[in-house]
Amino acid sequence: MSTKVKICGITNEEDATWAVNLGAHYLGLNFHKDSPRKVSPDLAARIAKKVPSFVPTIGVFVEQTVPEVVKIAKKVGLAGIQLHGEHTPADCETITSELEVFLIKSVRVGTEADLEVLSGFKEVVNYFLLDARVEGQMGGTGQTFPWELTVRAKVFGKPVFLAGGLTPENVAEAIEVAHPYAVDVASGVEKSPKRKDYEKMKKFIEEVKYA
Repeated sequence: MSTKVKICGITNEEDATWAVNLGAHYLGLNFHKDSPRKVSPDLAARIAKKVPSFVPTIGVFVEQTVPEVVKIAKKVGLAGIQLHGEHTPADCETITSELEVFLIKSVRVGTEADLEVLSGFKEVVNYFLLDARVEGQMGGTGQTFPWELTVRAKVFGKPVFLAGGLTPENVAEAIEVAHPYAVDVASGVEKSPKRKDYEKMKKFIEEVKYA
């Protein structure tokens, strides 16, 4: 399938195994202290050990300091780092000087003007991730945004992950409109914030495959 799938907010080994077996291309582990999907570095390390090397594990960090990001990434053995919040291009350069990882810069968007921040990161990250702008929340809102902004974000020269409110019911339409490099889902394939729903994950990945 041409569009990749990232299952985010993995909190246990069983869900990680399900996601891999169903065909997910990336797994996300959330380290944000206020997230209902937060995992400890110790738990994340146990989960990551169960994941085959061909499925990169990505750490989701919200406003954590660079030293904290580096420390957790080394402990867990992360392949990728996803940054939310006020991290700077210099922070990105510091992280990649200390770790052999790829970087995803997440940006909350509602209008085309929100894309301008991407220009400062295009030389220091590997991917962009677009999520819905919701006041007071840094991501994982379950809300959508105008998907055509994903197409416009491509002018900054990096592959784009599309996140925000995706479900098995709307992901095919989102791909048709946005043509993203990858789609990112958490709440749309859950039973609860701590448990994924096998059938929803299966349906989501099937919809992406045939979109």
